[in-house]
Amino acid sequence: MDSSTHKRYHEDNFDSRQHLESYLSDKADMINTEDVLKFPIENLLKRFTEGHVKGDILIDLSVGSVVHHLFAACSFFKHIIVLKMRDQCIIELKKMGGRTDQLQDKEGKVRSALQHIVKCNLEKEDIIDPIVLPPADCIISAWLLEIISKDKDDYIRYLRKFLKLLKPGGHIIIISSLEMTYYTVGNTKFHGLNLDEDFVRKALVGEGLMIDSCKVKKRTDVNDYIDYKAQIFIAAHKEI
Repeated sequence: MDSSTHKRYHEDNFDSRQHLESYLSDKADMINTEDVLKFPIENLLKRFTEGHVKGDILIDLSVGSVVHHLFAACSFFKHIIVLKMRDQCIIELKKMGGRTDQLQDKEGKVRSALQHIVKCNLEKEDIIDPIVLPPADCIISAWLLEIISKDKDDYIRYLRKFLKLLKPGGHIIIISSLEMTYYTVGNTKFHGLNLDEDFVRKALVGEGLMIDSCKVKKRTDVNDYIDYKAQIFIAAHKEI
């Protein structure tokens, strides 16, 4: 299939429940578990527990109904605000907020975070307009920039909008698939922007950020659902 015919995450019928079950469930035979579950969570915990990233407010901008990375963050921030552009994702997250057993959330921390879900519009210059939020101490964006961006200029444009939500001195953490052109949800192939580590680094530096850590993990599982070559975890901060 020509990549130009792939569906778009924010324009077409993306099924957030099916996406979650395909890539990020707790099934024993789950594909890519090492890459998309263990790798980002281990790196997030390292950044947080070592005190590299801290503060009161975390804003999350991630694909679909993905929240597993918030388990690593909920003990380190007083307020977690989840931004979603799709109504289905918001509905799905609110359902999850009522299912403590599914989230394995004994202390209710993640469930509490899911009470702060805000709809955003990534095509607006101010993506949360007309809502006003306090600037974030940290932003996490997991697997979103590479699927909403049609090209590299688009990637920079969206990144710039995300950074407007970050306070001076604040941190941004990006988790992305590298060298991906598509991912599959159900029987539908969706667009992915083919990026490498060098581009992601230059994009952050070009927006005035200082890179604090960058880890790349080569793909361990091969299947036809998605064609990425590696996962990247990159942390940077905005200078004061």
